[in-house]
Amino acid sequence: MNLLKQIQIVLVETSHSGNIGSTARAMKTMGLSHLRLVSPKQSIDEQAVALSAGAKDVLEQAQIFNRFDDAIADCQLIVGTSARLRHLQSSLIEPRACGELAMQRAKQGKVAIVFGRERVGLTNEELLKCHYHLNVPTNAEYGSLNLAMAVQLVSYEIRMAWLNLTKNMQNDQQNLPLTENTNISYPSAESLAHFFNHTERLYRELGFIRNDAVMLKLRRLYQRCELETAELNLLRGMLTAVEKGLNK
Repeated sequence: MNLLKQIQIVLVETSHSGNIGSTARAMKTMGLSHLRLVSPKQSIDEQAVALSAGAKDVLEQAQIFNRFDDAIADCQLIVGTSARLRHLQSSLIEPRACGELAMQRAKQGKVAIVFGRERVGLTNEELLKCHYHLNVPTNAEYGSLNLAMAVQLVSYEIRMAWLNLTKNMQNDQQNLPLTENTNISYPSAESLAHFFNHTERLYRELGFIRNDAVMLKLRRLYQRCELETAELNLLRGMLTAVEKGLNK
C-alpha cells in the first residue's frame, strides 16, 4: 500500500482560489494527491488551475465538503495547524515529528492534516477535534507563512518520513522510526464524535456535566489519550451499561 495515499490535506474555508491551486502544486511535488476542501469561498477556477502548474489532476479529484466534521469523519488521526501556543502545549507537534507520526499511523488508516482560513486559521471548536496541533517554529520576529508555503513544508516532512520508512523496509530493518504495533486499530473521527455525544448525553442526565467547560476538558483528555478502537468500544460499552442501570 502506498502510504502517501492515506494522507488527506484539508483546507478549511479557503478565501482565494489561487491558494487552492498553489496547494495542489505543493502536494504533487511531494507525492500527495488527496485534497479536501471545506466550504471554499471560491470554486476551483482558471486561476487555481494556472497556479497548480501541472497539478490539475489533484484539483480534479479534490473532494468538497460543507462541514468540517464530514471532511475528517473517516480519518483516524487529525492534525490541525495552529499558531496558538499557550493553550495547546500538551498536544503540540513540529513538522518533522508530524511527518513521522503521519507515516506510522497511515498504516492503520487515513490521516488528515488540516489547514485553516488564511487570516484567522482554525476555530477553537475545530482545534478541539484534532489529536495534535502542528506548529512551525518560525522566526519569532517574522513568522509569516502563506497557505501554500505551510502545505509545502509539511508535505516535504511527510515525504522524507515516507522515504526513510521505505528505505528501512527495503533494507529489511525492523527498527523503524516511532515503531508501534501495526495491528493496533484507531477509531475514526466519526466514531469519536458519536462517543463524545453519548458521553455528554449520559453525564448531563447524571448531573455530572452542568456546563460546557466540563465536556471540553473531557474531550481534551480523551483526545490526548489517543484511544484505540478496542478501548473506545470498551468505554461505549460502559456508557451503555450505565444507561441500562438507570432505566431499571
